[in-house]
Amino acid sequence: MTYYVVKYSGPFGFIKPWTAVRDSETFSQQFLTPSIVEGIEKKLFPELLGNEGIHKIVGHRLAYDQVSGQQEVIQTRGWNSTRKGREFLFDRPKAILIRGVLQNPTLLLAFTSKEYASRAASQHVCLCRNEDIMYPDAVIETSREAFEGDEDLFPGFELVFEKNDKSFLVGYHRLNNEPMYGWIRVVGQPVTNF
Repeated sequence: MTYYVVKYSGPFGFIKPWTAVRDSETFSQQFLTPSIVEGIEKKLFPELLGNEGIHKIVGHRLAYDQVSGQQEVIQTRGWNSTRKGREFLFDRPKAILIRGVLQNPTLLLAFTSKEYASRAASQHVCLCRNEDIMYPDAVIETSREAFEGDEDLFPGFELVFEKNDKSFLVGYHRLNNEPMYGWIRVVGQPVTNF
């Protein structure tokens, strides 16, 4: 089977996928969940907005130079109130957390149609949040076997979206709250700078 692979990259840092948790306490994943890939697909192909699931992206890969820990000041969602005499004082506590930032990431998206790849290669994608913009570099025609195993051309982490004996729970889908499962395929050397 022929794959058309679109290579995206960004020359700066990107917030690591699914890193709302404190990375200093739990080192969050190096891969994209099904709902993240589905969101990228819906951005590239808005006609799929009403359809649940992934329909055009048949594979993906994420590689980067390193993860840099960045401090971020956050505030809680709620307000605390205290009474001082007749007045109420409202306060939102602040905290500092460490977010992992991917340095110089590369994202590969594989399609079975040249038309889909051409459409994808004419647009930018957002890795996880709106500010994490990656731009297309090239479209590479290859075979499925080469995409899944060529360590020099297609290195990276890929979460294979299937449930089997190697799979583990990777989160809950943000739209339907269904559990998401997968297993990690590591091709080549996904982290290029030690």
